[in-house]
Amino acid sequence: MKQIILITGGARSEKSSYAEKLALSLSSNPVYLATARIWDEEFRQRVIRHQERRGPEWTNIEEEKALSTHSLSGRIVLIDCVTLWCTNFFFDLKADTDRALAEAKEEFDRFTAQNATFIFVTNEIGMGATSENEIQRKFTDMQGWMNQYIAAQADEVILMVSGIAVKIKK
Repeated sequence: MKQIILITGGARSEKSSYAEKLALSLSSNPVYLATARIWDEEFRQRVIRHQERRGPEWTNIEEEKALSTHSLSGRIVLIDCVTLWCTNFFFDLKADTDRALAEAKEEFDRFTAQNATFIFVTNEIGMGATSENEIQRKFTDMQGWMNQYIAAQADEVILMVSGIAVKIKK
């Protein structure tokens, strides 16, 4: 049965850990679809820490943008994360917010047309102060609109606050 679950929250709110536990509660062999692009050594170390947390029960796929190229029907799929995925569209399209958002939405629709359970992890980057940096403001807008798009289609939305899961939509 197709289902979309969105897990959102701020940095270090335990979004990924919660999503991993949820996926493992639904399947003994879930899929971890990682969207990160390695930008520098510090970020590489973050990715390694995430990878080390997962055991052999996970089917690991790394995909920066084209999620729909993977046939995952019937599977429990954790996508971590929407923010990094949107970053890839945003920078590849030279910060053209409208084009990046349109392409991300199209890819989301193609990907979630499969009969699977999708657990999307994202960040609420717009909950803080407004940045003085134009590129950051544009990305915050795009990310917020993408989060709204996914949440509107989600069967369930969970907000993580200081490690506590708060159901927003069920």
